[in-house]
Amino acid sequence: MATKTPLEVAQYTAQAGVKKAQNPVSSVLILGFLAGAFIALGFLLDIRVIASAPPEWGSIATFIGAAVFPVGLILVLIGGGELLTGNMMAVPLAAITRKISPVTMLKNLLLVTVGNLLGALFVAFFFGHVLGLTADGVYLTKVVDMAGHKLHDSFLQAFISGIGCNWLVALAVWLSYAADTMGGKILGIWFPTMAFVAIGFQHVVANMFLIPAAIFEGHYSWGQYVMNFIPVWLGNLTGGALFVAAAYWMVYLRKTEPAVKPDTVVPAKVSPVEAESRAMWSKQA
Repeated sequence: MATKTPLEVAQYTAQAGVKKAQNPVSSVLILGFLAGAFIALGFLLDIRVIASAPPEWGSIATFIGAAVFPVGLILVLIGGGELLTGNMMAVPLAAITRKISPVTMLKNLLLVTVGNLLGALFVAFFFGHVLGLTADGVYLTKVVDMAGHKLHDSFLQAFISGIGCNWLVALAVWLSYAADTMGGKILGIWFPTMAFVAIGFQHVVANMFLIPAAIFEGHYSWGQYVMNFIPVWLGNLTGGALFVAAAYWMVYLRKTEPAVKPDTVVPAKVSPVEAESRAMWSKQA
């Protein structure tokens, strides 16, 4: 199985962040919609699999649900999509290496937030509410219970939980970038994603599906959702940008990456490793 070294992954990720930030607005919104829908479908699968599990199964049911949830991130990273939590690692790394400006970074994150929200709400309303997949019986009970646990956290708890979530999710993206085969990418995505779900950390895009799904059935309020959305968004950003992007920049890129003017094209004269990384990214795009 071909893999990149950590240095190569760091360089590849920075270039990926540049490409993400420079995508047209229409592309970002469409890919964001798809990614939000893919994560929502993964969560819907989780709920449909474990909702009727007997109480005696205990945490084994949680493990089974966590084991099927990663299909959403697999669809995003291999099928194509712009997911906020992944961008919260790649795009800040591009900004830290001075390949894009902070304003460009924030614009991308906000656009992807909108796209992801629309995709997740689509699945929650049409598949969950209209089609009835989360509207009644044990499925509604599970949705309301899971949403209640998310909303129960204080601002600080939700923020810290968000850090833990995107530390793992950003590492799942990082590992997928390290692999050069589809099987390697799936393995790299699967385990960190399964871990965050099994632990119960808060993922802002997953919550875009779960909590509105409960709201559409008459439980909780949009005001409660907003008070969950803010700390989880900030926590996910901290987990991806600080604990992954900044940490690996300090180790691998701080002394090797040349400073360039923000939002300019990277000079043609680049290292062989970076040239290879950019070629690989072009093929995947």
